[in-house]
Amino acid sequence: MQRFSNLSIMQKRTLWAWGFLAVPILFFVIIRFYPTFNAFVLSFQEWNLLGARTWAGFENYVTLVNDPVFWKVFANTFIYLLLGTPISLVLSFLVAYQLDKIRFAHGLLRALYFLPFMTSAVAMAWVWRWFYQGVPIGLFNNILASVGIGQVAFLNSTTIALPAVLAPAIWAGLGFQIIIFMAGLRAIPRSYYEAAKIDGVSTWTVLTEITLPLLKPTIVFIVVFSSIGFLRIFDHVFNMTTNDPGGPLNSTKPLVLMIYETAFSSFNMGYAAAQTVVLFLILLVVSLLQLRLLRDK
Repeated sequence: MQRFSNLSIMQKRTLWAWGFLAVPILFFVIIRFYPTFNAFVLSFQEWNLLGARTWAGFENYVTLVNDPVFWKVFANTFIYLLLGTPISLVLSFLVAYQLDKIRFAHGLLRALYFLPFMTSAVAMAWVWRWFYQGVPIGLFNNILASVGIGQVAFLNSTTIALPAVLAPAIWAGLGFQIIIFMAGLRAIPRSYYEAAKIDGVSTWTVLTEITLPLLKPTIVFIVVFSSIGFLRIFDHVFNMTTNDPGGPLNSTKPLVLMIYETAFSSFNMGYAAAQTVVLFLILLVVSLLQLRLLRDK
């Protein structure tokens, strides 16, 4: 206690700061950093959850490179990313841009758009799965049948199944992105728009020269956030393809689902850890690349 009283004010502030930071730092070390480090180590080992770990070197990564299912799943994961991110970005911006102009029942409309984001992904996936069923159960096929169009095997087609699974995932995330876009739009000073109106600037020019450039930080956040979400997509795929997880013929299987099956169906924890490391590197590279491409010049 005597030593503490002899410290300077700056030293006491530093000590108190580190004291308060100790709890979250300890939390991240135990809950985040240690499991991450352990996964890296496990990727070089063989383990089935019951026996002892044995060193395998690069065997898991060699198996990964030579696994045709992995490359199919790898491609699916990037299809989710390359389709989901731009589509959700454009849709959420268009809705937010128009919703920002509405004054009547604005709060109600904003809450309705945000509602899907608060809904359980499992419940939502099962509702959409019901929509995709055949006649007379499925909503979409009943609509198609009413106008004389044949049934579509939404979840049983190797070409249609992935977009069919991706659609509810995009719809579920729109609410959050709309709210973020609206916050960004509200943060733009009204004086810019008033000056443009006085100068007689067209709506398109205002959009491309004022709104979008000033929304760049918001766009960067949404792109990175949604990209991570689509790279880690799992709930919708697993619940909408329960009878054949990731099917048909692995056409909808993402990397997270492959990791789950490898770890908890095959009990090959070392191979699953190697897949996890690959996913981590993909997330890291994609996020850093997007931040670099979208950063301010």
